[in-house]
Amino acid sequence: MRLPAELAAPPADGGETPGRRADAPAGADLTALPARHAIALGLMHGPAELLPVSSSGHTTLVPWLLGWPYPSLDPELRKAFEVALHAGTAAGLLIALRGEVVAAVGGLDGRRLALIVGSFLPPAIAGLAFERSIERRLGTPGSIAAGLVAGALAMIVADARGGRGRPRESAGAVDALALGLGQAAALAPGLSRGGMTLAAARMCGFDRPAASALSRHVALPVIAGAGVLKGVRLARRGLPPGFGGRLALGASASFGSTLLAARLLPVERVGALWPYAAYRIGVAALTAARLRREARLPGHAARRSDGRSPHVRA
Repeated sequence: MRLPAELAAPPADGGETPGRRADAPAGADLTALPARHAIALGLMHGPAELLPVSSSGHTTLVPWLLGWPYPSLDPELRKAFEVALHAGTAAGLLIALRGEVVAAVGGLDGRRLALIVGSFLPPAIAGLAFERSIERRLGTPGSIAAGLVAGALAMIVADARGGRGRPRESAGAVDALALGLGQAAALAPGLSRGGMTLAAARMCGFDRPAASALSRHVALPVIAGAGVLKGVRLARRGLPPGFGGRLALGASASFGSTLLAARLLPVERVGALWPYAAYRIGVAALTAARLRREARLPGHAARRSDGRSPHVRA
């Protein structure tokens, strides 16, 4: 969305622009998010969201590891771009899993409704209460690497427990709470919503197909709800001229990659969790190695608290 010219331009006296909130970004440095990078991140987001590897962690780590300028983008604009990626993924999931969605809606009863509500409330409450604190304190490469490792260990332990062969239809209120707490924990970048819900389901005794189905079904309302909430906030705040095109590119690429990934990846039957855990640990090790190399660079003491080098143009 474009701001009117009289609102986008800063006032001549240097004061606050009338009609625009003080925390709204005044302009977009589009060189920090080239069109090709917006498309690449969108293409990556679909598969990363469908598998238990942390899509938010990859959206932060991949540009940082590749030396892209994305980390220098204004934090509010990065958040707007990630909302667009999640919106594209949510739309793609609705279409890719439309058979499951129709069946779930058609068979909606008290038990299933309780499962949806019970798994939705913990992340909704945690998000409203701690979203800003999480954004301020977490989301650096180091904290994401820690989240990847912690989530991997949780997945390994839960999957080793083996489950007791419980079918999906046996899920009740306690299971809904466990799934909801898993989604709430996944607000910390790196833990992964899919990884935590799969681990929670396995710890509750569900077999792997049931755990995969439960993970998908409880995730979609949270992804959609978070997208709507953040979208409303962004609409109120406004976006600088020219940035809407980057959002559209990212969302479109995320939508397309989600549809393709749903066809090609083992989404409906994730299987053993250890390969995903091993991949996560590998990404965390790569991140740690990069951080150690950066620690040896001159001027490391002046490194910014968000993990970006002071030599990176802000």
